[in-house]
Amino acid sequence: MIGFAYLGALLVSLGGLAVLDRRFHLAFWADPARTAITLVVGVLFFLAWDVAGLALGIFARGDSPHMTGLQLAPELPVEEAVFLTLLCYNTLLVWRFLDLRVRGRRRAADAPADVPARASDGPTTGAGA
Repeated sequence: MIGFAYLGALLVSLGGLAVLDRRFHLAFWADPARTAITLVVGVLFFLAWDVAGLALGIFARGDSPHMTGLQLAPELPVEEAVFLTLLCYNTLLVWRFLDLRVRGRRRAADAPADVPARASDGPTTGAGA
């Protein structure tokens, strides 16, 4: 059972990111198709990077009792694909959050002073922004 500890931690972390995504409507809950395409492209890019590094002898799979031992290819553990998904999803959520925050500030700066911000403008507007 300890062999699934790392994979389990990665999946729990992905679940936490999904909760944040749902709460703030950043990626999947804002545009599911574009988010899926972005994640697939990112993960495939980094998997190709890993395969190239493995082929050139730059990377090597380490041994750990916390890994499943399942491999997508020689020297490429399944945990790597899940980790890359976590990495890409986390980066996408941070990007979307910062983008929405900057847009909210621009919108607030462009709005006349006597017009209050609407609640529908997103989580980054209002008195707390």
